[in-house]
Amino acid sequence: MAEHKPRAPLYEALVHYRKRKDASFHVPGHKDGQAYLDIWDINEEMALAGVMKIDATEITGTDDLHHPEGVILEAQQLAAEYFGAAETFFLVGGSTVGNLALILSVCTAPGDVLLVQRNVHKSVIHGLMLAGANAVFLSPQLDAASGLATIPSVETVREALRRYPGAKGLLVTHPNHYGMGTQLQPLAQLCHDSGVPLLVDEAHGAHFGLHRQLPPSALAQGADGVVQSTHKMLTAMTMGEMLHVQGDLLDRSLIRQRLTMVQSSSPSYPIMASLDLSRCLLQASGEKLFAQALDLASQMRSEIRTMKRFGLVELGASGVSAAYSIQDPFKVVLYDAAGELNGYALQEALEARGCIPEMSDERYVVLALSVGTSQQDLNRLLAALREITAAGSGLTTGVQLACSAVANPSESNISTWNIFESPVASQPQLNAQHSSQNLHMTANVSTPVLFSLQPVAAPLIERIPIEESAGRQAAEMVIPYPPGIPILYPGEWITNEIETMLLQLRNFKAKCQGVEDFSLRTISVYQSTEQRREHRESER
Repeated sequence: MAEHKPRAPLYEALVHYRKRKDASFHVPGHKDGQAYLDIWDINEEMALAGVMKIDATEITGTDDLHHPEGVILEAQQLAAEYFGAAETFFLVGGSTVGNLALILSVCTAPGDVLLVQRNVHKSVIHGLMLAGANAVFLSPQLDAASGLATIPSVETVREALRRYPGAKGLLVTHPNHYGMGTQLQPLAQLCHDSGVPLLVDEAHGAHFGLHRQLPPSALAQGADGVVQSTHKMLTAMTMGEMLHVQGDLLDRSLIRQRLTMVQSSSPSYPIMASLDLSRCLLQASGEKLFAQALDLASQMRSEIRTMKRFGLVELGASGVSAAYSIQDPFKVVLYDAAGELNGYALQEALEARGCIPEMSDERYVVLALSVGTSQQDLNRLLAALREITAAGSGLTTGVQLACSAVANPSESNISTWNIFESPVASQPQLNAQHSSQNLHMTANVSTPVLFSLQPVAAPLIERIPIEESAGRQAAEMVIPYPPGIPILYPGEWITNEIETMLLQLRNFKAKCQGVEDFSLRTISVYQSTEQRREHRESER
């Protein structure tokens, strides 16, 4: 009997579309790339030539993402079967739109409460704003050896569900950007016992559960709604993601409707086809591809361990103080054990030698491997590290050490994922009289923080030097990117520790989104209560 060959129905439909070479009297206007024929040799010089030839739209035979009945429906069903979901939705706007759709489907009335891990991606905050929801923030666990944060503990989640029995669900990020995580099944059980869904931003774990040596997926551990960035750790094109759902705690019809709101009505067919093709590739050859990639990852770690200059974040280093029990083998988290280069400087040194990391912070460099990583890539990385070692203390980069690094990473002052133990305040609740209140974290669970789209009047905001920001309420987000986790939300009180963090990020020349002043010399803050009172009186 002939072996069944996995299909990629959407991708195959686009290949058929390209081969037909029909006369296009529909959008897009480049007409399969013909608009560029007189400028470039589309077959030789134009990098986008192949993509444009399959850049179709909703015509006969290509289906419709927002009302799938043909090849898109079949492709999504095949993905659901492969990843273990009851239903899968293709996303063409990144994991962002998946997070937005999940939040908008569970928080359906203004003021609804959602339990949210404190160190979440900015898209979660934007979803809360769109929903007009109250967030109850849960402190994550901190790993003792690395100083990095993972997800809230079982005890924290249990307490949050006890305090807020009307909460609409729990949303966590797992794994974190560094590949660290823990068991989700206990959290899923707690949520289900309370009749609410567990929502997981699994952007960096799309590959979990696809090989016996990889950690289990969120779906396999009982999560109800899971957003995966198929392009990050698997093989789809950038912005290609999937939203997986299972169980009866989520309203799938409402999720579909929310997706039509947050996704384009003209979705990219090449991106959707890459999702279909990625699943097909893994279904056909995943066992072999993952085995090869895991072997390379093991080789990389073994070689780096022989280099005294560098250290690795590794499972088990914290002993009983560990905040994580799994480590993604495809995330190699590296630091300079000699204490001479911070993470940003080490990244720059690697880039100068042709090796481009996923991200860095003030301490670590994160190297992301996948089934696309080659032996040549590994050899190049190891050669670069040996060159950096040979350069010793004489190595200079454009990123200077703003504060002395330390050999023990747990002593590092800050991390873009760190959560300080001092009280964390909420967004100010500004009523018609512009009053505000300060909501603090208590026993790892905050009081409700109301988010909305209503902007605060410009006269109530001022810009001050970072050095003078401690004790003031932030009026803008500060988001080191990557990983895209806000250090500050609008309305949070700026503590002495956070002021120090901002100063160090500035000195490290870290890239931050959400701020008006990209140089991080100033920050927008809410005026003091006295200033607001004076403003109200001046308007009378």
